[in-house]
Amino acid sequence: MRNFSEKVNFIWSIADLIRDSFKRAKYQDVILPFTVLRRIDSVLKPTKPDVLATLAEIGDQVEDIDDLLFSKSGFAFYNKSLYDFDLLLGDAPQLADNLRNYIAGFSDDMREVIERFDFDNTIKKLDEANLLFMVMERFKNIDLHPNTVSNAEMGLIFEELIRKFNEASNENPGEHFTPREVIRLMVELLMAHDAAELMRPGKAVHIYDPCCGTGGMLTIAKNRIDEMNSAATVRLYGQEVNPETFAVAKSDLYMLSSDGKDAENIAFGSTLSDDRHRSRQFDYILANPPYGKEWKNDRAAVEAEAERGDAGRFGAGTPRISDGQMLFLQHMISKMRTDEEGSRIAIVMNGSPLFTGDAGSGESEIRRWILEKDWLDAIIALPEQLFYNTGISTYIWILSNKKTADKRGRVQLIDASSVWTPLRKNLGDKRREIPAAQITEIVQLYRDRPESDFSKVFAASDFGYRKVTIERPLQLNFQTSPERIARLDDERAFQNLAKSKKRDPQIQAQEEAAGRGEQARIKTVLADMQEKLFNDRDDFLQSLNAVCKAHSCKLSAAVRKAILSALSERDESAGVCRDRKGQPEADSQLRDFEYVPLNESVEGYFAREVAPHLPDAWINEKVSDEKDEGIGKVGYEINFNRYFYQYQPPRPLDEINADIRQAEQAIIAMLKEVIQ
Repeated sequence: MRNFSEKVNFIWSIADLIRDSFKRAKYQDVILPFTVLRRIDSVLKPTKPDVLATLAEIGDQVEDIDDLLFSKSGFAFYNKSLYDFDLLLGDAPQLADNLRNYIAGFSDDMREVIERFDFDNTIKKLDEANLLFMVMERFKNIDLHPNTVSNAEMGLIFEELIRKFNEASNENPGEHFTPREVIRLMVELLMAHDAAELMRPGKAVHIYDPCCGTGGMLTIAKNRIDEMNSAATVRLYGQEVNPETFAVAKSDLYMLSSDGKDAENIAFGSTLSDDRHRSRQFDYILANPPYGKEWKNDRAAVEAEAERGDAGRFGAGTPRISDGQMLFLQHMISKMRTDEEGSRIAIVMNGSPLFTGDAGSGESEIRRWILEKDWLDAIIALPEQLFYNTGISTYIWILSNKKTADKRGRVQLIDASSVWTPLRKNLGDKRREIPAAQITEIVQLYRDRPESDFSKVFAASDFGYRKVTIERPLQLNFQTSPERIARLDDERAFQNLAKSKKRDPQIQAQEEAAGRGEQARIKTVLADMQEKLFNDRDDFLQSLNAVCKAHSCKLSAAVRKAILSALSERDESAGVCRDRKGQPEADSQLRDFEYVPLNESVEGYFAREVAPHLPDAWINEKVSDEKDEGIGKVGYEINFNRYFYQYQPPRPLDEINADIRQAEQAIIAMLKEVIQ
């Protein structure tokens, strides 16, 4: 097999063997573990005789036997079973038992990886369906040794297989895998200002991905540093919640190095609820968290952590339960080094974290925290149709707590949405890619920070605003017309007059009858006021009090309020309703909000933008921001499209008319052909 596609198609063809015995959603239970197992078997095959010879000579009860066998295998794992793929297939009747023996022969760490696939159950199902031999025989015919299939290509194969699994099962719509060119762009952006430091002799670098998937981001970041400084010590750390992708990542990292340290640093479990690297900080942190995925399974732990405030990982607040992207972002910030070395973060997210949530919401407060702490360095808008499982717009956020002096208090936005070339063949929803030359151009824009149609630099405060409540006075007229009196029947307080809470049916009937009589009496009293139209509420209340006194009719506060509601209508020519202090009452239906830029005076904005159009309006100063006691609630959003919008004037009418006439002539010509 010459290329990546042929290898993927060959492995995927296993589905044809098992489709009658396994549901489409279960294809990965067979294909993924056998792919991993075949690669491991290929890696260990050259040194397997040395491992077995050592065991035959000294036995397996010797102290430090693991270290000795690691040295013989050349990796941080070994297999002491007598079997390999060839020998297993040579004894078909005992294949299931021998395969279990083979798996039991792995060193502890690698056996744990294989068991994450629930492989014993898969062996049982394949054996019962008489498919085990055929599946293993098919896998024997593909060479997955790293000398033939590099780790980078193997990562692509794994991710393409997982994409096909998700596509086949129509599950996990929020999961997606990061295209290699996006990872390379993220890595280049992370290290754009650190070349000199990374090439320093004896340099040690720690890289972390909190949702590492199959490990692609970690390995590409490591490879890039190795290219810059082969003598640097690079350590990888990660965590993954999906057992299959966790097993893929860990097994591949075991094959990348002889000491296996990086593989041991990949933890299993939910990062949000169970941080397995709690005490660690890292130099570079990068991730592609799931988009629009609920975090309700982690809710209790996340909210408990949020209650710890700055001592926890989520002190800035929690986003809506339907999307956990900003929780991952906060978690990553908690992993930044707090010494003078500092850290950099690259995270790719969809558009939601840019603007979702009004002032005071969890999302807005998280953005506020990040921007006011001056951690956000840049955001890069990527092309659409770039990812395998989604065609939506995505953005790379670059954060740092070691900004240089020229970057402090500033944020760069780069519009790279038009930087793409079409794929020759679509891969799921992925129809575009970013060529290497364009990656260099984007990184250059980030490094040089020019002002252009594609790059703009803003003060962090430019993204802030105050949501100010604008009130207008309540103006009502009142009339005791039959139509308005009839509206009393819709008022709850008036309805309650004829309701009883007594359980005794007789007493209940008596109270309800009395209530209906009271309702009728109130309507009679109101009708006695004739149909005069009152343009002032105080005048109406005086007349209402007078007629009630004349009829010895006492009204409760709730019923009085119901009468005012039923008999009133909004009227711009009526007098303003005022409270006991003589202040205008606000009309909730006319209430509006203004979003005042944070770096502008609220009073000045009101005088310029509101007062000339609504001279009777005023600012509701009761609604203020708790953090700075200013007017209105403070919010932050990054409306990317607003900053890069370019006005496109409409076509001239003459051109449009000419096109219409041309279309009409074409239609007439076609009709003539039909008639003839």
